[in-house]
Amino acid sequence: MSQSKQTKMTVEEFFDWQQRQDRNYELVDGVPVLTVKAMTGASRRHDRVTVNALATLHAALRGKPCSATTDDQSVVTDRGTRRPDITVDCGRADDRSMSTADPRVVVEVLSPSTMRYDRFQKLEEYKRHPAIRVILLVDSEAPQVTVWRRVDGEWTYGELTGLDAVIDLPEIDAALPLSELYADLTFEASSG
Repeated sequence: MSQSKQTKMTVEEFFDWQQRQDRNYELVDGVPVLTVKAMTGASRRHDRVTVNALATLHAALRGKPCSATTDDQSVVTDRGTRRPDITVDCGRADDRSMSTADPRVVVEVLSPSTMRYDRFQKLEEYKRHPAIRVILLVDSEAPQVTVWRRVDGEWTYGELTGLDAVIDLPEIDAALPLSELYADLTFEASSG
């Protein structure tokens, strides 16, 4: 959209417009913007961690009321829409919907090119969403995950590191072992 003065869109107008585009956009303050990943691309490491997380969550949630979705599904936020790498949706949206109905867990796989954006701008929007209970910021370069969790209306966070760690997700009756999250990846030994 290369107009000098853009007309702001509603979320509904955006989803109608998005269906006619060849790339995924997010709606931010009424204006469609390319996702950071669409602009920079994703590394093989980022993709491997995302696929591992999706496969593990899909298997853990089979037969349960929640399901894992890809970044093709949007989360509607107070600023428009976002596309987490993975969302665990516990609602029942129409099969043709382009957004989650009840997002409980969002997963952002951090890459050097997206880390700042995901850790600050998107994180704050996710924290304001009334349905989201857990936000996972997954490092693609080291076995390390920051877990943001809403407890009694307040956000707490912790770090899990090492392939023996397990992210307990009672909010969706599942767990995500870091050994599965980082399967088939190698890490450089840290000096010191």
